[in-house]
Amino acid sequence: MSIKSVFKFISAVGLVVFFLFLLPPIIGFMYGEDVFVYALAMLALFVANLSIFLILKDDEMILGIKESIVSVNLIWILLGIGGAIPLVLYSKLDLASAFFEAISGFTTTGASVYTDVEVLPKSILFHRSLMHWIGGIGIIVLGVGLLPLINPSGSMSLFKAESTGISMDKITPKIKDTANRIWAVYILFTFLDFALLMLFGMDWFDAINHAFATISTGGFSTKNSSIGFFNSDGIIWTTTFFMTISGINFLAHIRMLKGDKNCYNTEETKWYVGLIIFLSLALTLVHTNQSEDSFYYSLTHAFFTVSTLATTTGFASLDYEKWGQFAMMIIILAMIMSANTGSTAGGVKIIRYILFFKNIGLEIKRSLQPDVITSIFVDDKQIRHSIINSIFGFFALFILTAFIVTMYLYARGFDFLTAFTTAIATLGNIGPGLGLTGPAQNYAFFTWYDKLILSASMIIGRLECYTVFIMLSRTFWKKF
Repeated sequence: MSIKSVFKFISAVGLVVFFLFLLPPIIGFMYGEDVFVYALAMLALFVANLSIFLILKDDEMILGIKESIVSVNLIWILLGIGGAIPLVLYSKLDLASAFFEAISGFTTTGASVYTDVEVLPKSILFHRSLMHWIGGIGIIVLGVGLLPLINPSGSMSLFKAESTGISMDKITPKIKDTANRIWAVYILFTFLDFALLMLFGMDWFDAINHAFATISTGGFSTKNSSIGFFNSDGIIWTTTFFMTISGINFLAHIRMLKGDKNCYNTEETKWYVGLIIFLSLALTLVHTNQSEDSFYYSLTHAFFTVSTLATTTGFASLDYEKWGQFAMMIIILAMIMSANTGSTAGGVKIIRYILFFKNIGLEIKRSLQPDVITSIFVDDKQIRHSIINSIFGFFALFILTAFIVTMYLYARGFDFLTAFTTAIATLGNIGPGLGLTGPAQNYAFFTWYDKLILSASMIIGRLECYTVFIMLSRTFWKKF
């Protein structure tokens, strides 16, 4: 393995990240905060990464499979440490809590250890949102640029075979150009969301923070009661819309801007939008029937709640745990539903469910008609058997990890609802669970070792299991 290539790649990522992290001290300075130590710490991290990169600038960066996997795993850990430093310095968090908050930010999970975010300095609030924004686009660029090397039979193969049916060279000849177009769409959506939030009454600071958290499907808010604080239907519907489109494959958005009328005419997008509408209407009817709230009020908050959970954003407009058990069942379905491959959302992804159930249907057909030769198709494209195997492997790893985290929390003395939904919320990068980690609660009560376990769960979920678990394989270390 080329250690120099690993360090050169990590330092290159660190240069970009810690250069952007010089923005929060500027925000703090604008609001009269003492940000000298903050700026000095971020500048030191920037210089450290620059020094490493300059030392290795003449060395060719060769990222084979092993180097890519090691680099990606190290990046998430090191970014968590770097992102935690200002939180320790300026909000008096212990190291484990700050690391948890930073990992939650970068993985766009949105689970927080803060009991009162409104007392935090503006620089720290912006720092949290910026971690979201970097993490959201970072995963997309990572998926476009690195996953062909990291996991050619897993996530990238799934990405190429998913409902858009797009191979990377059909967007642009070079992956770098595709990544630049994704950046452009990402920035455009952020700006549009920011502008509309200001139009509906947010000040510029709240608007930029919530735009960052919405487009990245992150969920950190500048207010303790999240989006519900603003008590504005315009803000709720704007956020619902941008969360929903951020859960769609960004390559489809690129095609839309290029004038492709069929860009969203895919099985994955149809199922994604259809499920959001179905679950939202079901939640609306349940709540309307069981409360005195109006149909419009129920509809507004139902669509927002289903969208924020399905896209793994984690905002809250109200405490939906008070809506009753039938509503909780619908909400749990929204939590495990997830969004599209190639989006900023975490979780299982709709395309995996589509292929999973299509394969079950195929096996039933084969058991009834053994001589029939059949294949699985998505958007008229035949799916290779290796991709089906990869999907079942992913489900096995996802369920195994969720089971381990659930049993760990249950053994620690937490009730099963809290343990199970917290495991799903962290592994699926959703944010709020139910019970003690519900939408009106936070993660502050966990011990330092609980927070490290949950931080690992967030990283495993964001890297879609394979990229982390493959490092535990003896074959991985022997083969290359």
